[in-house]
Amino acid sequence: MAKKSIVNRNLKRLKTVNKYAARRAEIVSILRDAGSDIEAKASARDLLQKLPRNASPVRLRQRCALTGRPRGVFSKFGLGRIKLREIAMRGEIPGLIKASW
Repeated sequence: MAKKSIVNRNLKRLKTVNKYAARRAEIVSILRDAGSDIEAKASARDLLQKLPRNASPVRLRQRCALTGRPRGVFSKFGLGRIKLREIAMRGEIPGLIKASW
């Protein structure tokens, strides 16, 4: 089980990312537009730097929904490898079976 403070920090970052997502998308579209002039891009870059650090989606960490484990998380299920195996062995995930060859 991960520390609750770390899990809560990640949730706080997720809220910040969602809060600034639209504003960030507008600024990034100005920066990526080939037709915009240099002054507009410079001002957009300044606006992007003024946003909070945690508004960047890169700072989010994918964690297990049950335990908060940061590594070995399957994005399709949102679970860590250990919990995924436990739940799959109980047959609670439809269509997921143990491989045998």
